Amino acid sequence: MKKNVLTLSALCAMLAACSPQSQTANEPSIDFAPVTPLNPPTYICYKAPGEIKVDGKLTEWDAIPWTSDFVDIEGDKRPAPHFQTRAKMAYDENGMYFAALMEEPHVWAYQTEHDCVIFKENDFEIFIDAMGSTHNYLEYEINANGTDWDLYLSQPYRNRPCVVNNWEYLGKKVGVHVDGTLNNPSDTDKAWSIEVFFPWSALNQVRDRAEKRPQAGDQFRVNFSRVEWTVKAENGKYVKIPIEGEENIREYNWVWAPTGVINIHLPEYWGYVQFSDKVAGQGEDTFQAKPEEATKWILRQLYYRQKEYQEATGHYAASAQTLKASDLCSAEQLGKLTVERTSSLFEITLPAADGTVWRINQDGLVWK
Repeated sequence: MKKNVLTLSALCAMLAACSPQSQTANEPSIDFAPVTPLNPPTYICYKAPGEIKVDGKLTEWDAIPWTSDFVDIEGDKRPAPHFQTRAKMAYDENGMYFAALMEEPHVWAYQTEHDCVIFKENDFEIFIDAMGSTHNYLEYEINANGTDWDLYLSQPYRNRPCVVNNWEYLGKKVGVHVDGTLNNPSDTDKAWSIEVFFPWSALNQVRDRAEKRPQAGDQFRVNFSRVEWTVKAENGKYVKIPIEGEENIREYNWVWAPTGVINIHLPEYWGYVQFSDKVAGQGEDTFQAKPEEATKWILRQLYYRQKEYQEATGHYAASAQTLKASDLCSAEQLGKLTVERTSSLFEITLPAADGTVWRINQDGLVWK
């Protein structure tokens, strides 16, 4: 006997039809807040031209391009960083390599315990969303003496995720180099640099791909963050002090892809890293935006509006009209957009230009 399966979409439609909230004519209208425009940086990740010795010195990276210089996490709202930070990426059959170079006149790091909260001191951080869903992503932090912290997040902090602090990049390799002297306030340093290798066996834990490594044209969402504290020398050690002109002690957050607010955990704003089958230094590829990314951004903005609407009314909006979706998409797209909801769930669906159908739900998960 064939069983009748009640899908989430059907359940949403049934409950919405039975609910007095489904009468969109009675739905209140609110003015939705503007969001930070999406303008993430892009990068082509080439094959490593040879063996990379992971010692922090960046000796084998000459043929591999730099990212754009880091900016303040709030973007143009804040001044540009006063020290330069750049990163590089490459890959081979075994895994993915990252390198970063940070100008720094006073290199210091006192924490030595693995998986401690590294960003309480100066650090460098790597974030990887391998599926571009804003869920199931990885974070890695390291300071100038090589103390590190790797962790898994089921979703961004806005959704109260499962955070696994004892998750490990098994098989990783890490190198740190200081161009100067560590923890010596009596001299002036030049910079510190890092190299990190993550094996595909670790990265594939958050990918729904059977192959060992990404193929040419595949894209990850990636971001980097440099946490920088203002310090002074006191009794032969560095101590944190307020930024000039401020009263409270706080850190600078310098990133590759700004999010517009002091919150790195907004994966929808992270940069795009596209893999190439070319060896670094032996030809160039051009970044190709995938058609579904524009669709996913429309869905993301509707997600923001649903959350704002729920905050204002106590329930999710029942229609694209209530969400003022016409502000975000064409009339043709509007005709294909569907909004379904219950009292505590919603799902919004929109086809991309290539015919693939994309969805977002109340947790912000995006999937095809």
